[in-house]
Amino acid sequence: MNQVVSYNRHGDVGVITVNNPPVNATSQAVRAGLQSAMQEAVSDDSKAVVIQCAGRTFIAGADITEFGKPPRDPSLPSVLDLIESCPKPVVAAIHGTALGGGLETAMAAHYRIALVSAKMGLPEVNLGLLPGAGGTHRAPRLMGLEAALDLMVNGAPISAMKALECGLIDSVVESDLESAAIAYALDCVAEGAGPRRSNDQPLDMTGIDSAWFDEKRQSIGKKTRGAAAPQRIIDAVELSATTSLEEATARTRELFMELMSGTESKAMRHLFFAERAAAKLPADCAQAAPRTIKKVGIIGGGTMGAGIGMNFLDNGIPVTIVEMTSDAASAARERVARTYETSVQRGRLDAATVEARMGLLSVADDYSALADVDLVVEAVFEDPEVKAEVFRKLDAVCKPGAILATNTSYQDVDAIAAATSRPEDVIGMHYFSPANVMKLLEIVRGAKTAPDVVATAMSLAKKVRKVPVLVGVCYGFVGNRMLLQYGRESQNMLLEGATPAQIDEAMQGFGFAMGPCAVGDLAGLDIGYKARKARADANPSDPRYYRIGDMLAEAGRLGQKTGKGFYNYPAGSRMREVDPEVEAMIMAEGKRLGIPQRSFEAGEIQERLLLALANEGARILSEGIAQRASDIDLVYINGYGFPRKHGGPMFYAENLGMDKVYARICEFREHLGDYWEPAPLLKELAEKGQGFGG
Repeated sequence: MNQVVSYNRHGDVGVITVNNPPVNATSQAVRAGLQSAMQEAVSDDSKAVVIQCAGRTFIAGADITEFGKPPRDPSLPSVLDLIESCPKPVVAAIHGTALGGGLETAMAAHYRIALVSAKMGLPEVNLGLLPGAGGTHRAPRLMGLEAALDLMVNGAPISAMKALECGLIDSVVESDLESAAIAYALDCVAEGAGPRRSNDQPLDMTGIDSAWFDEKRQSIGKKTRGAAAPQRIIDAVELSATTSLEEATARTRELFMELMSGTESKAMRHLFFAERAAAKLPADCAQAAPRTIKKVGIIGGGTMGAGIGMNFLDNGIPVTIVEMTSDAASAARERVARTYETSVQRGRLDAATVEARMGLLSVADDYSALADVDLVVEAVFEDPEVKAEVFRKLDAVCKPGAILATNTSYQDVDAIAAATSRPEDVIGMHYFSPANVMKLLEIVRGAKTAPDVVATAMSLAKKVRKVPVLVGVCYGFVGNRMLLQYGRESQNMLLEGATPAQIDEAMQGFGFAMGPCAVGDLAGLDIGYKARKARADANPSDPRYYRIGDMLAEAGRLGQKTGKGFYNYPAGSRMREVDPEVEAMIMAEGKRLGIPQRSFEAGEIQERLLLALANEGARILSEGIAQRASDIDLVYINGYGFPRKHGGPMFYAENLGMDKVYARICEFREHLGDYWEPAPLLKELAEKGQGFGG
């Protein structure tokens, strides 16, 4: 054996143990060790074999350090074929998580036993891939076509009890997994139950034909917005159901390699590594010990404040919401309770869980209720004077060492910190609505924010299951600063002759759930309007700048909340309808400004909007507001709905080629105006033939 896989005898049972911390990934050493151990188990006088893992989990997937590198023998499929072909019963003992190649390893065994706390899944779709080591063939035979396809396309793990119910595993135990697995193996021997190979199990095809697979392609395609991996998974599962094992295996391998070499998988693997890079602290904070956060206060119990509070409640952290009046405080509690009740009605939570979470919530109408909290998150109006007053009050009330965080979307965190006597304790924690759902948390480090405050915010973000991205101070930080250019270009195209529907349809065709005009209506057109008016001195003199948004807001067309915005929303509906009046108003304004009218193709709309994002992202990167280009991609993927299959605006631009991006932006500057001046970093990278580098 090698150092990561051992083989020992427990009487008549040979026990193979994988010990490759932290997650027992299927590295080359693990694959070679499993191969050697199985060969020994086959050749000795043992009567059965158990495969288990040391540490906190069963095999939880592939070795990420091998991604993008040439494959090294033995391959995982060949090792799993060796396991399955063993002439003795092989039992997989599962604890922790069995994911991807880990679950495929368990399925190659003849029997599976798991701790009740274990979870199992095939999440390859989240990397733009399909299960490549036999999972598309074995899973349908163990759990049925419908359940197997759902497991692979959704990518989410299932519980041990669910796995038992659908036939993926054979037994669940409460404790002492190794002893239970050995006993199970001996029972198989005693009962004469030899190898039960997953690949040989009959497949239930009741009600399954080519039309069934076509319907799955259509319905799943709508949900995944045309992503390639889910469609190839369906193809592979259909092959497993309709062709021989040899043909299905060969063709599935071709599909896997096709996905692996494609842009979509490269984009999603880029995001996989980006999340890990973003979680790393900068050098001056790396050794700082995070402060203890046992209780959190929230200022403001509106939609955002309530959502932020729920994010902490959902993760077992007590919360106190402070409002201006007792009625407002009661309304905040009711808002949280109502949201939880909706989750109960939809089957996402049970009543006992909601009761426990509500038991962690208190509300008050006096800042003194925050005297003992460890962290306060302010979630009031985007008014710098209001925020400064809130922080002056917090400074007077909160205990020494309490972290004072602002949820501002745009404002100067340093100016907010200056309202206190402890700017080192102030940080930005910018949530995205709905705060209890959206994954992104922009953590804004001020000029005087202490290293341990940064470390605490980053650590806490992971605890409450957010994707943290550390950014610097500027108007709008990363996401909203870039969004200004995205929206500006959208509105300029409206003035040039594009319609709101054309722009939105183009971006939906790219993979966004909604285009910029529809998003503006959803958020409320008054939000951006008020923000622009508050910064009148910083807005460009260009008469085109957000001209349509301003006109609509001034006409009282604020979006869904008023039933009219870029679109009409009849009778309070969220279903948008094209409004000829708005289109005529836009056209008339374009002509008034002397802007030639023309038609647009979807490709040009996409190009102008996406390169507007990338160009501003390059400025942000060169200014040090973002640490990495991949951090910017995470912001847009997790906070703004950028389609994962395209990897984020910076990855998208880099994949196009920096020379092509720079040249195209120069063309836009020549034909559209100086506001399209390319970021110096783009020019530098284009001339050097380099990319953003992470």
